[in-house]
Amino acid sequence: MQGKKLYVGNLNFSVTNDQLQKLFAEHGEVKDAVVIMDKYTDKSKGFGFIEFSSSEDAQNALNALNNREFEGRSLKVNEARPKQDNNRNRDSFGSRY
Repeated sequence: MQGKKLYVGNLNFSVTNDQLQKLFAEHGEVKDAVVIMDKYTDKSKGFGFIEFSSSEDAQNALNALNNREFEGRSLKVNEARPKQDNNRNRDSFGSRY
């Protein structure tokens, strides 16, 4: 594993940043833990991201927590992919004018 950042899916909608941080801190030093919130409703979207201090800690957490039940749901943990530029997709269709 190269990255230090993990994607965490299938979160219970009531899970907070603090709960997520505490769960993953059992497996290494967490630098950041964020549950992604809908900007219009301010409710959880059911996924988040965890950033670790080391790749080894991230791998340990992935191995330990993928498919583990937390707050009534089975977590889906993967290495986070780089954020894509949404404008790139629009440009591929060419100009409308």
